[in-house]
Amino acid sequence: MDAVRRAARPSRRGVLRAGSGAVLAAAAGGAVTGCGAGTDDGVGPDGTVTIEMWHGQADLAKKALQGLVTDFERAHPKIRVKLGGGVLADAMLQKVTAALAAGSYPDIAYVFGSDLARVARSPQVVDLTETVESGPVPWKNYWAAARTAVTVNGKVRAAPALLDSLAVVCNKKLFREAGVALPRAGWSWQDFVTCARRLTDAGRGRFGTGWPGTGDEDTVWRLWPMIWDLGGDVVNDGGKGIGFTDSGARALAVLADLARDRSVYVDPKPGSEQMYQVFLSGRMGMAMTGPWQLPDIEQAKVDYHVAPLPTFSGRPVTISGPDTWTVFDNGDARSQAARTFIGWLTRPEQDVRWDVEAGSLPLSRRTEALPAWQDKVARTEGLAVFTTALETARVRPVHPAYPEVSQALGQAIVAVLLGRSTPEKALRACADDANAALLIPR
Repeated sequence: MDAVRRAARPSRRGVLRAGSGAVLAAAAGGAVTGCGAGTDDGVGPDGTVTIEMWHGQADLAKKALQGLVTDFERAHPKIRVKLGGGVLADAMLQKVTAALAAGSYPDIAYVFGSDLARVARSPQVVDLTETVESGPVPWKNYWAAARTAVTVNGKVRAAPALLDSLAVVCNKKLFREAGVALPRAGWSWQDFVTCARRLTDAGRGRFGTGWPGTGDEDTVWRLWPMIWDLGGDVVNDGGKGIGFTDSGARALAVLADLARDRSVYVDPKPGSEQMYQVFLSGRMGMAMTGPWQLPDIEQAKVDYHVAPLPTFSGRPVTISGPDTWTVFDNGDARSQAARTFIGWLTRPEQDVRWDVEAGSLPLSRRTEALPAWQDKVARTEGLAVFTTALETARVRPVHPAYPEVSQALGQAIVAVLLGRSTPEKALRACADDANAALLIPR
């Protein structure tokens, strides 16, 4: 994908970084004795403070951010924001952890929400609780998913940077040809399986739906809404084991049904690009995706319909994968300047520009109500479904062992999709590995 969402980041979640915990542990220890402020406090002779932001963006999102920085500097002549980093978002964790270990790190970095718990172990991560609570937009006006994603142990350790949700995008032409009614809110996962079966036409190379098959986070995060809907959770109440022993097996049974019917295209490569290309070429009936994919779908001239995710219970549920602007301590002057910039950037009048130009959903209800966003919704088929889904969206826990839990579940999902294991057997193997990871002191 090369449109808005690709501009925001090159793949939806990125591949889980192996060994990141060890790197972060070294970084947390090393950063205590070294600090960027020791060599440069960022304050010029005229009192101007320069801060460095590792933005992780490319193309349209980078251009949007550059425009926002220009306007910020015009309104705040004593603060300069230097955009850099040299890597896209998928490689940011490795770069940030190495920088923390070396004692020379940026003032702000774009960090995936699923990585925040590990990054926040560093004492150099700034507590933004007071910043967000005293901001011009009441903290509770932000979507619950955005608030939860940046909160670690009761403290706000970053600012929400980008917000999304999952829904099902349908190819209306394929639905008509198969004689299948378009899904509406309240449809079930059994309806989804049935639709996928009826939409599949092996002779014409058509699939009912698709699923990433690499076992990475892109594979995993689509399953969490099913698990939550069934009453499960990522980690159990005691924090020493997974919370989806039964619900996980039931969710995997849906994938087993799709695999049995051969109605699911399993994408063997990271990033889901092949899966999306199958949909964009008119050979897939349904794609479980987010608002970042809509520009590509429109560009491909696919006549589409957006439906909320199916449910088991009848209650609406989806997942949001917020990413963050994480602030690091390089001395009082730079930290305060970074707080000022982040506070300004997340205000509705700036947030709506970022949303429209870079492909995020509104961070707050105030942003959602602005005419610029309402105009975007009016011009974009199905966008309102993704925004409405934020009302019931959940996020993955900000937990340091989450990557290991995800990796174990990813292996289980792939085993079921490829017919190598039953849901029950795959879930038992997942539980063994994930529970062992959760017992490791952090």
